[in-house]
Amino acid sequence: MATRIIVGLALGPAFLAALFFLPPMALAALVAVIAAAASYELLRATKVAHHNGMYIFTALAAVLIPLGHGLGYGSWTARAAAILLMAALFIPALGRYGTPSEIRFEHIIVCLFGGIGISLFLSALVQLKRFENGQFYVLLPVVCAFTTDIGAYFFGVFLGKHRGITQVSPNKSLEGYLGGILSGCLFMLVYGVLVRELGGIAVQLPVMALYGLLGSAITELGDLSFSLIKRQCGVKDYGNLLPGHGGMMDRFDSTTFAAPMLLLLVELLPAF
Repeated sequence: MATRIIVGLALGPAFLAALFFLPPMALAALVAVIAAAASYELLRATKVAHHNGMYIFTALAAVLIPLGHGLGYGSWTARAAAILLMAALFIPALGRYGTPSEIRFEHIIVCLFGGIGISLFLSALVQLKRFENGQFYVLLPVVCAFTTDIGAYFFGVFLGKHRGITQVSPNKSLEGYLGGILSGCLFMLVYGVLVRELGGIAVQLPVMALYGLLGSAITELGDLSFSLIKRQCGVKDYGNLLPGHGGMMDRFDSTTFAAPMLLLLVELLPAF
């Protein structure tokens, strides 16, 4: 626990600073590294075969999408990466069908999710950065994910009584889930006030509360979803890259869901 806290205190502020200060292209490079590492960890956890460079092709696709968004060609790059990855996966699968080393369809699906899905979701951070006042928007998913996780933990520890809501995380309680959503809403309002006071920007606080409500709900879904994958694959963590936190996928599972949700909300209903 001590290691987890120390690493969190060291990396958390550093990542927030990177999101705030880095220009879109530099942020895209950082997100590309995170996405590539997360996709590799996913393939390893799900025991996808190493043959035919499936890991390499998946990681390359995961890198291309954030970089494309950083350059302003996000939609085009995502389509190109998806087509190239499908070709790189299905062509050898066709050739190996019926042989002892055939490539299973479920392995192809995992590669597509790891190389396209995760990368596309995390690329929402780069897209948020490109908005006017993007240095403030880009922090929304991370603030939401972090405060939801913290709130769910403390509400669950001190008030949790109704446990076993889902067998994916049987120790988590209904009070913890509700507390996480409440914390997400509260801290999103606090963040809105800070942006207004320190940034001198007009902020619609009711919209910030909506960001917190929907963002924290999808954050908890993201946490449970990637926990489900771990349970079904029989692994405790996706990796050990971050001491006390597991792998890159363990640290960014909630953000993977929160980032595209907050991007959608900002596009539909900007708060500032």
